This record gives sequence, structure tokens and C-alpha cells, in this order.
Amino acid sequence: MKITDVRTHVLVQELDRPFGMSQWYWGSRASCLVEVSTDEGITGWGECYGPAAANAAVITELFRPALLGRDPGERAVLWQQLYNRTRDYGRKGIPVCALSGVDIALWDIAGRAVDQPVYRLLGGPFATELSCYASAFYYPTEDEPADVIEREAARLVARGFRAAKMKVGGESIADDVERVRRVRAALGPDVALAVDANRAYTPAQAIDFGERVTPYDILWFEEPVEPEDIAGYQEVRAALRIPIAGGESEYTSYGFRDFIGNRCVDIAQPDLTGCGGISEGLRIAAITNAAQVSCFPHVWGSAVAVAAALHFVAALPDPVPSRAAQRPLVELDQAPNVLRERLADLTTGPVVTVPDGPGLGITIDREVLAAFTVTT
Repeated sequence: MKITDVRTHVLVQELDRPFGMSQWYWGSRASCLVEVSTDEGITGWGECYGPAAANAAVITELFRPALLGRDPGERAVLWQQLYNRTRDYGRKGIPVCALSGVDIALWDIAGRAVDQPVYRLLGGPFATELSCYASAFYYPTEDEPADVIEREAARLVARGFRAAKMKVGGESIADDVERVRRVRAALGPDVALAVDANRAYTPAQAIDFGERVTPYDILWFEEPVEPEDIAGYQEVRAALRIPIAGGESEYTSYGFRDFIGNRCVDIAQPDLTGCGGISEGLRIAAITNAAQVSCFPHVWGSAVAVAAALHFVAALPDPVPSRAAQRPLVELDQAPNVLRERLADLTTGPVVTVPDGPGLGITIDREVLAAFTVTT
């Protein structure tokens, strides 16, 4: 089998109402999808994290010429060669995100070629029914109703979610603590609650905030400080009883070697569309497993990103055998996302069945693809 074409699709969904986190508000959602075609009629799909047009440029200008005519089954060889082409100026960031999309597409092809779901190629599944947590409670616009928190909590509980995550770090510490109090009261004691600062705090601020919200039974405290601040992560983790999570802003096994080796987190959160794809995700999971650190992938994107995460999580072993029955929670963001809901035949909710069709197990709706594509 040979690769005959590598196409990128930049998709944009304009939002009726922006939503925010600690750093900024989003007025649109964008995604770069990667479509890899072969001479045997098998097509694989992948997705890249981050600026969609920038990812597309890297793939088109640098990766596509190197992939044409190659055997898509040589995933390890291709990964190393593509990484080596950009490592002098891209060991993190957009080049690795672009590589991630290509790698996911190659795994999709591999599964389709042998008529097996990707999770079987990964050695799984440990489970095919996975629980999701609602990534919700974003910062609203000024015209939102005063009880927006209580309304969203009621909706999540009614849908059956047993875990949720809320954004913090965008207001004063006192105001955000009050938001946490309101969310906890609205969800009730039986729904787990995590908080995500998106690297908003200094170590001292993160510790102050963490101590104040500890009484609200926090599942984890995500990205409390900047990802480059290894010492800050260590300081926060040592000071708080709340488990610390992070890693969506880290790249490749080289980055996670230091992040995990320095005991920065209790929960590692690589994003398969950004950390280097499924191939590198496996290497990262080996590092976390050896360090007795849980691996809960960060998920943000279209149906392709979600499907890749589901297959990956299904095949993840738990680092502690006594917790083997407790699968990692899968992130399911609650902001508007037609690229997840309409792009492919993937059903999402509080509990998701891992697609059992060949490859990623999803079929891309070409009409939806065309409707949201702004460039190819």
C-alpha cells in the first residue's frame, strides 16, 4: 500500500455567543483535519490541535512531499522522519500538532486495512463503555442570566453526567471561589467536580485558591500554573491535598519525561491531536504508567479527536492494579461544537461506547465537511 495524497481541511464554526476561560474568549471554533489517501482506496482521518491554518501549512509544505509514495504502515519510521524534519525549530507547538494529525490518520488506515478498530491494534480494550465528564461552566458573556451556573448544573445532572469540570482563573480568587461554591451546591454531593485554571495563577495564587476550594471536594485542579514552570507545579502539588492535573500544553514523550519525572502532577493530560498523535501518546502513557501517574487525555476538537481519544483510553492500563475497574474519564466539552456533533456518526453523552468499526470507526459526512470548510 502506498500513500497517494495528503489533504488538509480547515473547518470553522462561527459561534452565536462567545464563551471564555481564564485567558480569552472564543468567538469561533476551528479545526484542521488531515485526510490521507492510499492506492488501495483506504482513507484515514486525523486532526491537529491548535491554529488550524498554521497546521495545514506545515502539513502541505513540509509533510505531504515526504509522505507521498510511502507505505502508511511504517508509522514509526514516518513519525521519526517527519519529527526530524522540524525538530530544529519545532520540538513543541504547531509542527508537533501537525504531525499528530498525520499520525492519527495513519492509525485509522492501519485499522481499516485489517478490518479492526484501532483499540485492538493498541492491545485493548480494557473497556468499551467509557464515562465522560462534562467540561463546562465557561465564563459567560455579560448578558447571561444571573442563575446561568444553576441552569447549566441542572442540565448536566438531568443528562446523567456524574462528573464535571469548570473554568477558573478569569476573575479574582474570591469571586472564583464563590463560583466554585455555587457550582458545587448546584451539582450536589454526588457529582464529581474538577477545576481548570488554564495556567492563570502564580504558584502562590494557585495555592491560595486551592486551599480555599478544598472544602468543596475537588476531583482535580488542572493547569494551575504555566506549563514551563516545573518548580511551580512541584510547589503547588506539595502544598495542596487536591490532585494536580496538567499536560495539555506539553508535547512528545521528551516533554512528558521531564514533566512526569519531576512529579509535577497526579494526572497527566496529553492531547493526542497535539502531543504527537496516538504513536507518541503510547510512549507518554508508558512514562505515566511507570511513574504511577494516571493518564486522562485532554480532548478538544471534532468527532475525529474524540474518536481517537476513545480508542486510546479503551486500551490504557491503569498504573495501580487495584483501580483497574476505574477507567480514565473522557473529556466532553459542553460549548457549542457542530464539528463533533454533525461531522461523523459518533454519539456522545455521559457514557460513550467506543466505535467498533474499522480504524477510528467513524464515517465523515462530506456534506458537513464541505459546509464548514474554509480552505483545503
